[in-house]
Amino acid sequence: MKVVCVGGGPASLYFSILMKRMDTSHELTVYERNPAGSTYGWGVTYWSQLLQNLYALDPESAQAIKENSVHWDDWVVDLQERATLTMEHGDDGFGIGRRTLLDILARRAGELGVRIVYEHEITGPDAPELDGADVVVAGDGINSRLREPHAEHFGTEFTVGRNVYMWLGTTKIFDSFVFSFVETAHGWIWCYGYPYGNEHSTCVVECAPATWTGLGLDAASEADSLAVLEKLFSDVLDGHPLIGREQPDGSAHWLNFRTLTNRTWHRGNVALLGDAAHTTHYSIGAGTALALGDAAFLADALHSDPDPLSALALYSRRRIPAIRMTQRSARNSARWYENLPRYAALSPRQFVALLGQRHSTTLRRVPPRLYYAVGRTLEGLQDGTHWLATKLGRGPACECCRPQPTEGG
Repeated sequence: MKVVCVGGGPASLYFSILMKRMDTSHELTVYERNPAGSTYGWGVTYWSQLLQNLYALDPESAQAIKENSVHWDDWVVDLQERATLTMEHGDDGFGIGRRTLLDILARRAGELGVRIVYEHEITGPDAPELDGADVVVAGDGINSRLREPHAEHFGTEFTVGRNVYMWLGTTKIFDSFVFSFVETAHGWIWCYGYPYGNEHSTCVVECAPATWTGLGLDAASEADSLAVLEKLFSDVLDGHPLIGREQPDGSAHWLNFRTLTNRTWHRGNVALLGDAAHTTHYSIGAGTALALGDAAFLADALHSDPDPLSALALYSRRRIPAIRMTQRSARNSARWYENLPRYAALSPRQFVALLGQRHSTTLRRVPPRLYYAVGRTLEGLQDGTHWLATKLGRGPACECCRPQPTEGG
């Protein structure tokens, strides 16, 4: 089978690894528009269940990922002068640098005979590089050039989040997954921090539009924005700087998160993968797991059905329902943060307990104190977190993040 992957992200690279493991005679080429080693972002997160599944699918790359990851098993929630609380997450968390992850997957793919072509952009579905391919994998991100000309067929829809956020790095090495919430005269602003290596951590800052404009961050340069944020989050940064994403004009890279969904993930011999198929809000830490899961489902479908077109239809039918629970959890989590003032008046313990339940569909429909009290009453467990997690779904560790096992490795 001749397969062309457009986009050299984790999903495309992992898919090419699995296809080669199934049958070395497959001809696989990955086209990436950026130079080797060039990527955005800092670190990505994943959970222990994903690591177990990766070992089942390709032990060599799984071992390399584990060896280059940083581990944590609890959350620290900093509420400044109100409280600093630590809570167990219930699942081991890991962070790995995005560049490191891509290097591991690219190296493994190359070892198996995958051809990777860097600095080569595929401009659309009619590109000559795609001629003669049995399968074309569109792993070219949220603005996919292979998907956009046929958006009506795919049923492409975008939902833009209300809050603004900025993806940053820091030289502060966190030893846990850290949340920090700061109340200002213009409203709340918060950050999520987690380690991913020996030199840096990721720090994602988020706030409501009114807070953003009230603090002057909407008009500030990146340097001025970082100075403001370093002061606001000095408690958790311990004097370490924040590091931004270089922009030619010096502006700060604030964004509104865009949630992408597609009604179907295939058209002819083209299959959508990763962010070209879907996005899920960063606050549940499932993006990497979902991308690798897409790769496993697609490889399994192509291995199960000798007809590529039929296999792509099978992939779409299986994978779209499999991620719905995580997509719902992500939407609920994003709404929780968009409605943070609803929870800010709670006691620190109540606030932290409901932070852990932000994936719940029920939570936004029930008064927060009642939701908290019911969980404690029904099970008598501290903060109600175990009972509510079991009944309503925790989100990040759900089954839909699990790659589909495949035959032949």
